[in-house]
Amino acid sequence: MRLEGKSALVIGGGQKPGNGPVGNGRAVSLTYAREGASVMVADRDPTSAEAVVAEITAAGGQATALTVDALVENDLAAAVAETEAKLGGLDILHNNVGLSIELGDAPVTEIESDVFDNSMALNLRSMVLACKHALRGMRERRKGVIINISSIAATEAYPWVGYKVAKAGILALTEQLAIQNAEYGIRCVSLAPGKIDTVMAVDARAKAWGKTREEIAAERAASVPIGRQGTAWDVANAALFMASDEASFISGVHLRIDGAAGCRVG
Repeated sequence: MRLEGKSALVIGGGQKPGNGPVGNGRAVSLTYAREGASVMVADRDPTSAEAVVAEITAAGGQATALTVDALVENDLAAAVAETEAKLGGLDILHNNVGLSIELGDAPVTEIESDVFDNSMALNLRSMVLACKHALRGMRERRKGVIINISSIAATEAYPWVGYKVAKAGILALTEQLAIQNAEYGIRCVSLAPGKIDTVMAVDARAKAWGKTREEIAAERAASVPIGRQGTAWDVANAALFMASDEASFISGVHLRIDGAAGCRVG
């Protein structure tokens, strides 16, 4: 019960539709709840959020579903306000929302301006605005943890410009939040998953490239030094540590979860 008595708001905490494995949002919502947190599962798809909440409550955990469009600031503000009102404050803000291929992302020589704008809005602006509203209460209570999901795309040779730039922006955002809020007892970290076996990562590529899920999964696994793709549970367990008091002196860091892929140079 490493998060006993804590409250958590997971933006993008539902499960992306599809028959693939558990996604990052669902895994972290379940993990936080399993470890004692009361979890507000926020997702633009209410059915998805409610399904995760049902899974949590069936296991004896505490959770509430929220319908939130991360592109709408009022939705993010309302999610924070409802969390504070229902749970007496917000201890953990977990920003999980992100898309690449499905937005039409492309190399810089081919990117459409609206696609780039949409990528920045969903992948970066949504986190900025969620933090904006969460920090007010955290500063008053002089405690809190913010976990932003970036990607190794921020630092590797990633082919599409929208997602890469947004995920790199999250690194800068995390560092700024960490140094500007340390005096309030607030920590901020970013997690940088590598090749994780999720519907968003694998199935979207299979659809876009006309391949089977199995083909894409095998290609991705072969490119990872450790010899396999990661799972959403790998990401969730890293988030759990960072959200817990065990990481009370860790802030402003970017943790790769990538099977050593980020160690390559050249």
